[in-house]
This record gives sequence, structure tokens and C-alpha cells, in this order.
Amino acid sequence: QVQLVESGGGLVQPGGSLRLSCAASGFAFSSYAMTWVRQAPGKGLEWVSDINGPGNSTDYVDSVKGRFTISRDNARNAVYLEMNSLKPEDTAIYYCNVHVAGPVPVDYWGQGTQVTVSS
Repeated sequence: QVQLVESGGGLVQPGGSLRLSCAASGFAFSSYAMTWVRQAPGKGLEWVSDINGPGNSTDYVDSVKGRFTISRDNARNAVYLEMNSLKPEDTAIYYCNVHVAGPVPVDYWGQGTQVTVSS
């Protein structure tokens, strides 16, 4: 079955950095785009970034452009989110997501990893 396991969250001061990882299994990883989504306290889900299967096309929400970098390692079935110059408004639970198309399209999610940016 599809599994997504995020790691790398934590408490960091404003201006600091974190690297999130998402380990994937149970599907043909290199064939699928991967997405990072976050949910800030008391708010809805916000799309953050995605990367295509080969890893040569990426996109970001405007608020993180120039600060976050998404990447993937298809040999390791992993996707990463390098976060620099973190701001308090980046505080959220960060989720890894994959949309698997088919007769019944399904979105799979990890359990999330908490990122807290605070002094």
C-alpha cells in the first residue's frame, strides 16, 4: 500500500533553516509528481510546492519563492523540502502528498511534520 512518511520538522528561530524529507513506498515513485502542502494553526490547507516525476520541473507558492527548494531522489523514493530564511508565518504542519490517477483517483497523505518558527 502507499505510504508517505515525513520527517525533519522542529522548532527553529526566524531566519533559520530546516530540511523536510518524505519517504515514499508502495507506488511507482518516479512516475508521479509529488507535492508539499501545509496547514497553519487555525487555517486550511495551503499548497506549498510540487515537483514532477523526473524532478526537472518545480513550482512554488509565491510566499516561499526564493526561500524554499523542492527536490527528489528517485533512487531513494524520497522528496525533500529545503526551507531557508524561515519566518513565523511558515509555522505549520507540513504534509507530503501524491495524487494517483486511475479509475478511482486517490490522494495519499503522510502524517505530517510540525514546523515551528519562533524566537
